Amino acid sequence: MTDLDAFIAGLPKAELHLHIEGSLEPEQMFEFARRNGVAIPFDSVEAVRAAYEFSNLQDFLDIYYAGADVLRTEADFRDLALAYFERAAADGVRHAEIFFDPQTHTQRGIAMGTVVEGLLAGMAEAEARLGVTARLILCFLRHLDEEDAFKTLAEAEPWLDRIAGVGLDSSELGHPPSKFARVFAAAAEKGLKRVAHAGEEGPADYVREALDLLQVDRLDHGNRSLDDPALVARLARTGMTLTVCPLSNVKLCNVASIDAHPIDRMLELGLRATVNSDDPAYFGGYVGENYRAVAHGRGLSRQQLATLARNSFLGSFLPDEAVAAHCAAIDAWVAAAA
Repeated sequence: MTDLDAFIAGLPKAELHLHIEGSLEPEQMFEFARRNGVAIPFDSVEAVRAAYEFSNLQDFLDIYYAGADVLRTEADFRDLALAYFERAAADGVRHAEIFFDPQTHTQRGIAMGTVVEGLLAGMAEAEARLGVTARLILCFLRHLDEEDAFKTLAEAEPWLDRIAGVGLDSSELGHPPSKFARVFAAAAEKGLKRVAHAGEEGPADYVREALDLLQVDRLDHGNRSLDDPALVARLARTGMTLTVCPLSNVKLCNVASIDAHPIDRMLELGLRATVNSDDPAYFGGYVGENYRAVAHGRGLSRQQLATLARNSFLGSFLPDEAVAAHCAAIDAWVAAAA
């Protein structure tokens, strides 16, 4: 481990863009399939890993949804969450705001309560045992219609006091944020935070729609904002957090290579960029790997890495006093490593 890698490992950080279903490792897929009696179209862990070669977002989503079929019980969702938190804690994550896709499960006949209670149990154990705090963000699948999103929001009503916000994910192209303006307004009325994937494969205009029509509190991905200087200036001026996912960007062919990733350009332009893992089981690494990849690929300084970590807490939905405490811990780590 290099000195820079050790610095990254000890750097306190939050993760703001993590799909819990996307942390399903091949070994877990086989284990959950075995204990639930679910047939999967692979005969080995190696065959699953070989299938993790994607040319675009839809190729990934096809296998992502197939893998999620092994998740059937509260214990599955609890174990899935705990496995993620153990890896996150080892990477220096102190707080995580995790996405879950209830429609992926309710359409298979899995009750909303099974999903939410399992995840909440994993979150509670992670905080007690690992010291990692967490929030849940319910994501709507954008390839489905808004009526289904409204139905999902209604089904989640008994747990909304334990859900921090709503998000928007899945196939971006052809499904602009404007498609979900009414359900996001309804979520806002219920006091929920709003985030949305925009500008990953979709154009900068999708980012503008997320800001203007969905009134998002945080922007997921947002890379294509760089195509529009006026939009970049607006994002910088308003301090909008971007949850950037470097290894995901490369794996899905939205960025040619880590060496060409614009994360340092985002910082130079005054954007509140953060580093996250997205769907780490599928994209080749958890948050630590993402930090190390951009640190070495783009030659980031310790100060730039600390800025990315600080941004992750500033962009979180934690109360101000918790944010201040985490930022103080970052400052202490930087000083100790000097």
